[in-house]
Amino acid sequence: MKVLHVGKFYPPASGGMEKVVQTLCEGERPRVDSQVLVANSGPITIRESVRGVPVTRVACIHRIGSVGVCPTFPLWMRRLEADVMVVHEPNPLALVSHAIARPSARVVVWFHSEVVRPRWKYKLLYRPFLRRMLRLADRIVVASPRLAACADELSDFRHKCVSIPFGIDPDVVALSAGVREEAARIRARLGAPLLLFVGRMVPYKGLDVLLRAMDGIQARAVLVGEGPLKSEWQRLAHDLGLGDRVMFPGEVSDRELVALYHACDLFVLPSITRAEAFGIVQLEAMACGKPVVSTLLPSGVPWVNRDGETGIVVPPGDVPALRTALRGLLSDHPRRLSMGENGRRRVAAEFTIPRMISRTTALYDDILKQVDHHGAAAVRSTLNTPLNPGAGPL
Repeated sequence: MKVLHVGKFYPPASGGMEKVVQTLCEGERPRVDSQVLVANSGPITIRESVRGVPVTRVACIHRIGSVGVCPTFPLWMRRLEADVMVVHEPNPLALVSHAIARPSARVVVWFHSEVVRPRWKYKLLYRPFLRRMLRLADRIVVASPRLAACADELSDFRHKCVSIPFGIDPDVVALSAGVREEAARIRARLGAPLLLFVGRMVPYKGLDVLLRAMDGIQARAVLVGEGPLKSEWQRLAHDLGLGDRVMFPGEVSDRELVALYHACDLFVLPSITRAEAFGIVQLEAMACGKPVVSTLLPSGVPWVNRDGETGIVVPPGDVPALRTALRGLLSDHPRRLSMGENGRRRVAAEFTIPRMISRTTALYDDILKQVDHHGAAAVRSTLNTPLNPGAGPL
């Protein structure tokens, strides 16, 4: 079976979607012939093998925001053989290219998140291509049932939706002897209690809400990541008198990041819009036994972090509520330990890479078997019961 994953970019390019595509391709290779089609960062097309995965990076002559302009992308989409094409969305280049190339492969849309754009631009320029792809798709994969229930664009296609949660490798964030020593050094240097955030410094992450909530809390915060709002949020921290209690280390090494997860007392994801569709960083913190404070978004974020079980969920943008949650957890060590252990068990049971890969490969088999038997793509899956938001709590 040949499977073509169509993303925006591919590692070493950074990004949540890029990591997911890499995890899928590397995990699927022992069972299926997976390869990748993405935009390059430069004006030439490169075909290479990345850790055993064939990757075609198509020449990019310009970039509009995070989207590459690649005139030959439709040609490569049609040229590369595939039984199943997995289109990772949001991905305007892939949507337009598919409409031009019209390849014959069965289509799976992996719906990572909703598009947050000015409404008129979205309706005029993006939505028609997305709707076309959702109609063509044999299945639509979401990382949580809550995303399928909440995403407006999926309202007409929920009978096609299949929930396959993202997975991580808990061994990558395990507490080795070296990590334990580094975490102890961090605690000795920064003191306690210690809050941790990991992510891009972009508006929807809501770090301004976290900074304002820090007022009156005797704790330090380490905010890991880079992005266009980093300088603005550094100024806000200074203006709020938090200069010596909030650190902006930028990007850190994988080893240091794992040490920070283990050094912190709790993890905070204060995102304020549905652009935060899942929050894989929550899984990494939970795998390290840390409670999570996140927000009640119309996405998978509060489905991953169960309120009162693995952490606390507060209304997005609500400074007093976030402050109360942080203060309450920081003052209750036994509760932090209990929530952290609940989170560790939840990751081990639901969010591992082998579980994720076994479900994706079974999905491909299911689609192709049904096409062979019935000669049609729009058939119900025998692998998963279609998501029904009215059937019970998500």
